[in-house]
Amino acid sequence: MIRLHHVPLGRSFRVMWLLEELGLEYEVVYYSIRDGSLRTPEFLALSPAGRVPALELDGAVLVESGAILQVLCERHPDKGLAPEPGTPERAQYLEMLHYSETVGSLVENLNLNRVFLRDPADASPVVIKLLTARLRAALAAIDRRMEHDHLLPSGFSAADIMFAYGFELARYYVHMEDFPTLMAYWDRLRARPGYSAAKARDGAQDLYDREFYPLPEAVK
Repeated sequence: MIRLHHVPLGRSFRVMWLLEELGLEYEVVYYSIRDGSLRTPEFLALSPAGRVPALELDGAVLVESGAILQVLCERHPDKGLAPEPGTPERAQYLEMLHYSETVGSLVENLNLNRVFLRDPADASPVVIKLLTARLRAALAAIDRRMEHDHLLPSGFSAADIMFAYGFELARYYVHMEDFPTLMAYWDRLRARPGYSAAKARDGAQDLYDREFYPLPEAVK
């Protein structure tokens, strides 16, 4: 039995997408960041930090999206979504798997400053400008090094799933037309049946209330 504890548009979407790519059956339990459901005793018993994803897998509970992706890929090596240890692409795969959290953490910090503060006036314009600049730099680094259709020369892998989550949310803070190579890459990812199937189960997000958050006037 596989059960995914999930917040729409959360890091748990990475796991949902990989499960679809692997063709595995799974149940989804939905939560919201706004209604307190992540702080209930029942959920905290699964994920003591009160965060998603939490994946129930064969009687155990796994947290941390990157770790879950690695475990699932190791269980299903026949799907070819992660290079085997010792193969030439393994180091590049691990590099991109973890670099994805560089992007994800910058987006999360922008979320903290721009979405989660009860009083937007409490946000620091200087911090927002710095985080946005760092996010742009992190995306530009990948935009410049993209020489293939996917992050690895051999093709689509779990590293693409890890990276795509942060890239999808970065559009709320960064003008994506500045990264044409990444936009073409993103179009290829969205065309995958696994992505479409996961999006159909993702649920309605209640995190963002607008399509784009421009820099505060004071720091433009």
